[in-house]
Amino acid sequence: MGAKRQKNNPKREKNNQKKTKLLSNNIIATAVGLFSCIAGFYIVYFSNPHQNKVVTIEDIGGSYNITCSEDYKEHPIFTECTPIKTCGRFVRDNIVSDEEVEQLLALAKRGFAHGGSDGGASILDLHSGALSMGERFVNIYKFLENDALLETFRDEDFELYNDVKSRVHKTISEEFGIDPSKLYLTHPTFFSSITNTSAKTQHDEYWHKHIDKIQYGSFDYTSLLYLTSYKKDFEGGRFIFDDANSVIIEPKRGRLSFFTSGSENPHHVEKVTSGVRYAITISFTCDPKKSIKDPKIRT
Repeated sequence: MGAKRQKNNPKREKNNQKKTKLLSNNIIATAVGLFSCIAGFYIVYFSNPHQNKVVTIEDIGGSYNITCSEDYKEHPIFTECTPIKTCGRFVRDNIVSDEEVEQLLALAKRGFAHGGSDGGASILDLHSGALSMGERFVNIYKFLENDALLETFRDEDFELYNDVKSRVHKTISEEFGIDPSKLYLTHPTFFSSITNTSAKTQHDEYWHKHIDKIQYGSFDYTSLLYLTSYKKDFEGGRFIFDDANSVIIEPKRGRLSFFTSGSENPHHVEKVTSGVRYAITISFTCDPKKSIKDPKIRT
């Protein structure tokens, strides 16, 4: 229900097939990039050695400063922004209210209701329109009729989404001492939904260790806003930094975690064993050429 229908016109159908093929290629490219961030799949997998010491981010006061990696020097350097001297990982629990989390969660659920991966790990990108559907991806802005789109996405939802993004941007800028005008939203930024359903494709394998800066040259700062809570809404699904201390972040409704994106912060997500883990990945770059605009409803 709600999917667009076209009249049976041979000439128009041929032209639409060409457009659909091009659109499909663009969505697949976008979605593969998105799942690289969720799943950590990027040509090779890193090993995950046993760690003897495990501490949560709360154990170290919600922040953890570390030495920056050399990854950033392989890309254009922006002296007022690129993390060369100051790197770390942080957690903040006061960025969004409970009511705002509920609104964002409801937005995500309405979007995912039109699709969802067969393999347990789904994405919804409000910027590109990419939505997991079975073992493929569609552009939700093209897939749904206008009425269905307006029922799924409301202006106030997009206003909140953009406002929360701005708060996250401000928080990262302040913690890392960056001029806010030098830090830009980048691709991919998206909602994720993870269940314990067995993976069907490589895109569903979100649990592999990875490094964001290596996967995406544009990434300089990564953030995640959790919309559901560990042990309350799901089991498993903790965020683990794979360093000597194996620092763990336990997802919590409204909790924001953010960190520099280089090899100083390798990480993975535990397999979800029950329930549904919802989150928003919001990524930032220092390169204005790789910035993206705030999303808006396309009808």
